[in-house]
Amino acid sequence: MRRLGALGALLGGLSSAPAWAQGNFEIQVYGSELTAPGQTTVELHSNSAIKGTTRTEDGVVRTQGAVHETLEVTYGFTEWFETGFYLFTSIQPDSGWQWVGDHIRPRARIPESWHWPVGVSLSMEFGYQQRDFSTDTWTWEIRPIVDQKIGHWYWAFNPAVDKSLKGDNAGKGFSFTPAAKVSYDVTSRVAAGLEYYGDIGRISHIDPARKQQHLIFPVLDIDLGPRWEFNLGVGVGLTPATDRLIVKAILGYRFGPMPTPEPPR
Repeated sequence: MRRLGALGALLGGLSSAPAWAQGNFEIQVYGSELTAPGQTTVELHSNSAIKGTTRTEDGVVRTQGAVHETLEVTYGFTEWFETGFYLFTSIQPDSGWQWVGDHIRPRARIPESWHWPVGVSLSMEFGYQQRDFSTDTWTWEIRPIVDQKIGHWYWAFNPAVDKSLKGDNAGKGFSFTPAAKVSYDVTSRVAAGLEYYGDIGRISHIDPARKQQHLIFPVLDIDLGPRWEFNLGVGVGLTPATDRLIVKAILGYRFGPMPTPEPPR
């Protein structure tokens, strides 16, 4: 897994990520597929804002000049259930490497044996982040996931909602934080696409447009082999509330038995 450290070093020359939507420690559009039963997937999420906040705001440290690294470990229990654990860290230019918090994420899906025309799964993420990195320290996210592969095309939609359990926004209801992805297989090993992340504010009280957070990432997904996954993107913030330029990467490896491919029908 030396490539993980190399990736972190590459992004370390840039900066950190935004305080929006899915969060600045894990910028990812989920697909419906789960980790196979008996298998463990280990991922490193690295992200960095080349243009972000330059000072502490609302007690939250700046994003520009920092690097965020998240270790995600997911175990597949059955064909329809997995659980993931996140370790969030941040490398701040003034104070070095810091622990930020932890989340746990159980997820269930509709089994492939049901032969639905689209993939469907649902994740529930709970966890803590230090107050220096988030105005809400304890949070709960509900993330429905729908996706589909059509020839060379792939799409996914995550109409997520999240709620503060403790912090500045506790008791204010759920916020709508959608994410979506469209990609096309350029070759058998490379797919190019766009990812979108947003936060429009509380469902009961939508934020003004300038306070909403919207981000577009052109991305590449590169097939490094059946056990590997690699995603690389550069994101552009579309509103004043969003960090303006972000780099992110995900590198993952699957340990354990590989599922036997189903014979063609």
